[in-house]
Amino acid sequence: MVRIIGEPVEESPVDELAFKVFVKAIELLGGPRKLVEYRNLTWVPSLMAASYAVVLRDKKAMTAEEIAEFLGLSTQTVKRILSADPEAVMKKVRGEVEELDDHTAGGLAKEAWRRIKDGEDIHIALDSMRRTLEAVEAPPWAVLVLRRIKGLDFPVSEPEELRERLKGIEVNGSPTEELVERLSYPIRSPAELLKELKRASL
Repeated sequence: MVRIIGEPVEESPVDELAFKVFVKAIELLGGPRKLVEYRNLTWVPSLMAASYAVVLRDKKAMTAEEIAEFLGLSTQTVKRILSADPEAVMKKVRGEVEELDDHTAGGLAKEAWRRIKDGEDIHIALDSMRRTLEAVEAPPWAVLVLRRIKGLDFPVSEPEELRERLKGIEVNGSPTEELVERLSYPIRSPAELLKELKRASL
């Protein structure tokens, strides 16, 4: 397997850390094949939100309310993520996980974050994860958008940088250069950007 060996945790930006937690959580679930096996694309946003939540709480000392606003989630959802018991969730994961609720996603993200902070490597290649998301029918435009916005600072208040970064991508047949003008700003997270682009394209 290909290892992802990143820079020290303390020096990594929140977005990069959250993605590493997300990939490690997928690894804990059983790897990309698990997503393909169950075709559970619904796991992806739950795990990503949980990954951001645990990193924002630990690295930025943000409250549940602040995290909820940043991610576009309810405060109650964030509280369920942050109150999850990683040990109990890992026992569940060792069995059969067919549905990933906020509590399970939170426990996985917490355990993944703990292992990353302890220096455990990630053994899933980023390119492998991209192919897996495509295999479980993530919209191709969403994968492209996430790749193009790597390193972008959130919240985004104006369309200019998005227009340049997303040039050439179409969302449901509509060019992003036009869609970014119709988004509701500020956009506080990558997940909110995907949601806004989809809404604007309909």
